[in-house]
Amino acid sequence: MSLIDELPESVAALMRSGAIAQYATVSAAGVPIDTPVLYFPDDDLSRVSLATGLSYPAKAERARRNPKVGMLLGGGPEDPVVAIAGMAAVRDADLQDNVNRYLAEACYTLPHDPDWTLARQAVWYWTRIIVEIVPKRIVWWDSPADMASAPHCWEAPEEASFPASDPAPPGKTSSPAKWVEKPWQDLASEALARGAPGHITVLDGQGFPLPMRADAVAVTQDGFTLVMPGGVPWSFEGKACLTFGGIETFLGDAREADGKVFLQVERTLPVFPMTSDMTQLWQPTPDTREQLMRRLLQELERRGQPVPAIPLDRPPPSPGYRRRMQRMGKTVD
Repeated sequence: MSLIDELPESVAALMRSGAIAQYATVSAAGVPIDTPVLYFPDDDLSRVSLATGLSYPAKAERARRNPKVGMLLGGGPEDPVVAIAGMAAVRDADLQDNVNRYLAEACYTLPHDPDWTLARQAVWYWTRIIVEIVPKRIVWWDSPADMASAPHCWEAPEEASFPASDPAPPGKTSSPAKWVEKPWQDLASEALARGAPGHITVLDGQGFPLPMRADAVAVTQDGFTLVMPGGVPWSFEGKACLTFGGIETFLGDAREADGKVFLQVERTLPVFPMTSDMTQLWQPTPDTREQLMRRLLQELERRGQPVPAIPLDRPPPSPGYRRRMQRMGKTVD
């Protein structure tokens, strides 16, 4: 029996047709870090995959070091809310194959809808490390309105096996790009002014980094106060990450008191230009392009692989991509 047969139809349908998930990994220092990503599951839900650029590989390298990862999936007010604790396997042994696979999952619904003759030039964007996640535990609520109550839960059988990552390439990881950093108070003001939802991630009792959307967020003198759904079955204590759409991201220590969660900010993550200004996906500034290409070429050299070829014509979308587009009201002729 496959996982799709063990979950309620509404949960399986969301997992098979959703697009964006919160994806969390654990740093070498034991800090959870959460970023929203496009995800693309196998048809039977045996794996839920995602990808990160070879030019910004940290999300994958953290998963290779510590395969315990977490995801949060949601939809509309009538859709389930699904949290996944899973084991990750990093795939970067064949980057051309990764490009072909990612194009079939992503190349028809692009930010700012660029012409393909422009979009295909963005080799810094299309060259991808793929992360394949096998669920170990899934908890869900039937809708956001039900999150004051305890969730439903599915657990992988004890004999379940989890694939290993491809071997890490030789040599040292390329140095991170130096993006603009701002005082945390300025970033907090910008995040709240945008009205972006806040997601806080902590480690559960088994060490999985699990993101969860806050019901309300307010800024304090040294961090944030958050109101969280009452039915979440893990505590919001310890090292934590709070992100607003993956643009403004704050790291610090969380604690619970008086029915609220308090996050004391220790530092922020640099703001990624292509996240805050998605036109730079296709037409980056000279500095952004230089830093992305530097890392891309260094990481390709570590792996002994050439720059992947981006095809002149877009490949047909995968069945899963067609489901996602149908959910978004889009089609491919």
